[in-house]
Amino acid sequence: METFARCFLLVFAELYVGGLLALSIPPFHEIERGFYKSTASVYLGAGCIAFAGRVALLGRGAPLGWANGVELVLWALSLAAAVLYLRGLWGEDFRRRARHYVCAWISGIAALAIGAQAFRLGPAWSIETVLYPISFVVSALLLGAVTTGMLLGHWYLIDRGLSIDPFRRMLRFFVVMLVVQGALLLVNGGLLRLLGAHASVDGLTQLFQAHASLLTVRLLLSPVAAGALAWMIWKTLQIPQTMAATGLFYIAILSVLVGEFMSRFILFRTSLPL
Repeated sequence: METFARCFLLVFAELYVGGLLALSIPPFHEIERGFYKSTASVYLGAGCIAFAGRVALLGRGAPLGWANGVELVLWALSLAAAVLYLRGLWGEDFRRRARHYVCAWISGIAALAIGAQAFRLGPAWSIETVLYPISFVVSALLLGAVTTGMLLGHWYLIDRGLSIDPFRRMLRFFVVMLVVQGALLLVNGGLLRLLGAHASVDGLTQLFQAHASLLTVRLLLSPVAAGALAWMIWKTLQIPQTMAATGLFYIAILSVLVGEFMSRFILFRTSLPL
């Protein structure tokens, strides 16, 4: 049960880290500060949910090894830095705000990387040690890209004179992350089959024999359906029609989010980062 809960909470942690990183894509000085305040608050809330869930698991008797301890310290450091970054958005000390922002996402990525090792099937010197953190970070960036795109689209309802370029920039970032994730799924499967530990190879066999439907739904939702929605958003922004593009981003969020939940269920059933 602890593993299932950790897989579920992982989605919130990825949304927090990926969302913070995605905030660096829109040009800061071209968009009103209110967008960054509201969006950073959303991501901070997701991070707090993930952290509170991890602490609650420890309170129920989950083992606290050195890796879990370091991971929790890094999450606490990241959340504290994110709070200071959010507070700094009301001030003009941009150097301190930038330091807090960098500290928040760096420590968040480090926490994700350490937490990924808890799901690893191979030993510390195996290919899994590298593949798991990369997979989690790419998923985080994809979640952050699609969510920030949707929230930025809403900002066009407030700032009617905002240039369309920031929206297009977020769409390009979303598309790039979709391509990277699609390629990574193929690479992960191939490398685990060729170079992975015996447990990983057995997990792949179990996935294709017993959980093929889960994998199919995961692939159809993201990157396939999400990629089709990205193309529709691109065509809509050529008009340009930001309200329609924002609505399509809503659907894209559902596609990516459910795809990530399917991915984490696969992680729970097979311990594979797909």
